[in-house]
Amino acid sequence: MNAAKRRAIFERLKAANPHPTTELEYDTPFQLLIAVLLSAQATDKSVNIATRKFFPRYGTPKAIADLGEEGLSEYIKTIGLYRTKAKNAIATCKLLLEHHGGEVPQTREALEALPGVGRKTANVVLNTAFGQPTMAVDTHIFRVSNRTGIAPGKNVLEVEHKLVKFVPAEYMQDAHHWLILLGRYICVARKPKCPQCGIADLCEYKHKTPLQ
Repeated sequence: MNAAKRRAIFERLKAANPHPTTELEYDTPFQLLIAVLLSAQATDKSVNIATRKFFPRYGTPKAIADLGEEGLSEYIKTIGLYRTKAKNAIATCKLLLEHHGGEVPQTREALEALPGVGRKTANVVLNTAFGQPTMAVDTHIFRVSNRTGIAPGKNVLEVEHKLVKFVPAEYMQDAHHWLILLGRYICVARKPKCPQCGIADLCEYKHKTPLQ
């Protein structure tokens, strides 16, 4: 895919959704960090249902740390892998309090040093909470990047590096959100909704879904 076609794709995505954002609900960078940590192998909807029950009362590192693993588990047991996530969340809260004054760090290295926080989670927090032009590649973005031809790659890191290289600078801040929403609702895994897609004529996927 050439640069002109990539630019046209992001121009259309922006025109259709000028101010995209995460579907996770949060009020602070810390709450976003916890929500993203909980969202691994879970839907944003399921995470929001859980966090609505405890963020209003336990929405700070100290409050969640004081809640403890068992206490937090009670709130998130409807989410997959909840015991591991509770353990990581409590450990993360304690590290934030001990080493960062209770604040979420704004570097990838410091974020990835937190329990349960990998590269994708760090990228989401850096981009969404702090406005850094990072690219968090999940299964949706990996699929869309390969299927459309925007940034094909054999693994998520390769796709991430290609997106950072190929996405025009003025679209980089919001590109993650546009691509994940496209993958979540239109360019779905089993049967992409090509007739409903606003970039179908620019996409290089060879097996587009025909009109019904």
